Amino acid sequence: MYWLQKSVAIFTGSVLLGVGVNLFLVPHRLMDGGMIGIGLLATYYMQMPPGLVMILVSLPVYAIVFFYDRRLFFHSFHGMLISAFFIDILSDIRGWNMWSTSISAVTGGVLIGMGIGVMLAYETNTGGTDLLAQFLARRYKLRVALLIFLIDGLIVLCSIQTIGKERMIFSMLTIVAVAATTHMFSGLGRPLPPYTIIGPLISRWDGEGEDDILEKINRKR
Repeated sequence: MYWLQKSVAIFTGSVLLGVGVNLFLVPHRLMDGGMIGIGLLATYYMQMPPGLVMILVSLPVYAIVFFYDRRLFFHSFHGMLISAFFIDILSDIRGWNMWSTSISAVTGGVLIGMGIGVMLAYETNTGGTDLLAQFLARRYKLRVALLIFLIDGLIVLCSIQTIGKERMIFSMLTIVAVAATTHMFSGLGRPLPPYTIIGPLISRWDGEGEDDILEKINRKR
């Protein structure tokens, strides 16, 4: 059952990524961070498919993770391949954009964040810096969304010479939207903590089961 849910999450997340990148970012030459951002730079200036570039640049990171966290590697590698595939195969929708740069920056960021968040919720990702962020978060107990935001911001800042200041500002809006939405959706699939009705009584009779506590309550009545 879990693998079925994970497969649906990977498919859904990959489609959201493909739509966010091709329908909203590429028409306005906007940037995202991470490997998607590197792929977009390759598209803008070398006409290379961004998904293919993502795969090529992600391989060294996967090689490192393979030796230090095999479980993360095997849970993530197929997510990177499928998301890269959908980013490239959905390139035909780039001509459908009819929204302003500001709306496209935020909407594209939200869709990309939803895609990344859904995939992270089921222990997979788009590879590259997302994988690196998840690897560091697991080892040092940090927030994945915060790490992704910092890495993405650095990459967008480094692209100012190629996309210009105005597009860089809108691109920063994109990565803020990506980070916020990633944080919201990365918790999907995790069980909520149980709701405790008689919480204060648990500390009073520490170590006793719920039935024992209820029995003591009934005796007092």
